[in-house]
Amino acid sequence: MKAIIKHKKNEYQINLAKPLDISMPLRGNATNVNAWYVEHPRILPHTDGDFVGSIEKGASTNFNDIWFNPHAHGTHTECVGHITREFASVNDSLHRFFFFAQLVTIAPGKLGDDFVITKKQLQNAIGDNTMEALVIRTLPNTESKKSRQYAHTNPPYLLEEAAQFLVDLGVQHLLIDLPSVDKEKDGGALLAHKAFWGVDAAVRKEATITEFIYVPNAIEDGRYFLNLQVAPFQNDASPSRPVLYKIKNE
Repeated sequence: MKAIIKHKKNEYQINLAKPLDISMPLRGNATNVNAWYVEHPRILPHTDGDFVGSIEKGASTNFNDIWFNPHAHGTHTECVGHITREFASVNDSLHRFFFFAQLVTIAPGKLGDDFVITKKQLQNAIGDNTMEALVIRTLPNTESKKSRQYAHTNPPYLLEEAAQFLVDLGVQHLLIDLPSVDKEKDGGALLAHKAFWGVDAAVRKEATITEFIYVPNAIEDGRYFLNLQVAPFQNDASPSRPVLYKIKNE
């Protein structure tokens, strides 16, 4: 199954039968990836009196309740409403779901006690390319990212200058395999979030940040067509499933 994409008078071919899923599944136990000091997700049969929503327990269907936090428990996409007093929903921020994307791999550098992604690293990785969406895979990159417990570990993050560089470059959608683009404990400064969404200038209401992705090592750096699938929650953030497609004629 192939599709022809037209963009700026050019045509690009993608194979819809070969998606590259870069999301992490949500599991209802302590093996699920976790951050921000909350309990692990729970997926359990609904109970009501003698009723237990499980075929194994005698019900006619499996009928589970799910408890999770989108920011803490897996791949999610968020909008500027994550850091503003005024309510804004990611469900209202996205009006398109397909974007030209660039995948880059970066090893965060040491800065004091932290590991950070700098403007210079992004410049070197991106080169002269332009894109609507940027996907960042950090090193080291192992499958342990799918179950890592990030609380109190001071994960790598983006410097403010790096986030501003992406804004200046015209990147509308940023995807990264970390729990946040900002430092875990920064006293609420949120410098990268604020820079990317332009909260102190012209607010970028349609820009999104997707965190907690996982990009397998087998997926090479380069240009892709991104399908950013977001569950239609009226919330500042929602579980999401970003999928990459190779662009055949590039």
